[in-house]
Amino acid sequence: MATTRYSPTIRRRRLSAELRRVRQAVRLTGDEVAAAAELSRSTYSNIESGVKQRPQVAEIRAILDACHLKEGQEREEILDLCRQSRERGWWSRYKDVLSARYVGFETEASSISTWEPLVIPGLLQIPAYMEVTAQAALAQPADVRRVVDARMTRQRILDEEPPELWAIFDEGALVRLASYPDVRRQQIEHLLDIAERPNVTLQMTKADQLNPGSGGAFVILEFPEPVDPTVVYLETDTDNLYLEEPEEIARYRTLLNHLRLVALRPGETIARLREMNEQGT
Repeated sequence: MATTRYSPTIRRRRLSAELRRVRQAVRLTGDEVAAAAELSRSTYSNIESGVKQRPQVAEIRAILDACHLKEGQEREEILDLCRQSRERGWWSRYKDVLSARYVGFETEASSISTWEPLVIPGLLQIPAYMEVTAQAALAQPADVRRVVDARMTRQRILDEEPPELWAIFDEGALVRLASYPDVRRQQIEHLLDIAERPNVTLQMTKADQLNPGSGGAFVILEFPEPVDPTVVYLETDTDNLYLEEPEEIARYRTLLNHLRLVALRPGETIARLREMNEQGT
């Protein structure tokens, strides 16, 4: 059954797919539909490709008319997708400190698999950890507060129809908290608590061992509806990348499987976290 959470980001992507399907069903080119709908070629292209984030309902009606889609349930469902895609998610208020598009995907994902070689995954961070990492990034006090507020709001998905979460991270993320022993202890305790949830699996790689994830962090997001393709998210210093091609998805699934094999098993991870807390190391 599909989740009752929904994201305008997902609805916008689904709207693009529906418009493309309807056009191809009547064997029209984009230029032909644009002309019949009295839209510029660039406007139509941006709507179908998803570049235009908030298309007008009137524009979608004109496109459906151009594709000869008559009144009925199918037409109304597509128009509803347009209306829902025009809504603003809560994350739009935090676009200065969050990747709004990513959170839009994350909100509706039924399965999230993440690898983090440097930090604790965002969905698992406690507020104190968020603060010290934001401060390390030289954020201003007001920005630190916004980062914490935004990340805490993100974590609500773990309590409201939670997705399956498989998180792999390097123990170096905790070792680097040596100057913040209280934060480390609290963060480890939180990880131990959240690992007891049936939808959460944690694995940790050893800080003194090489692993295949040195290329950087990534997230694989899967969705409850078959029409919504899997997405791989890559965050870089200059841009955020979203990969959807089957060969790209396959590559990161393979990488994730390799990381699962070399990381401590879930039970071993729990034991190691407890050991780190007891020893303070």
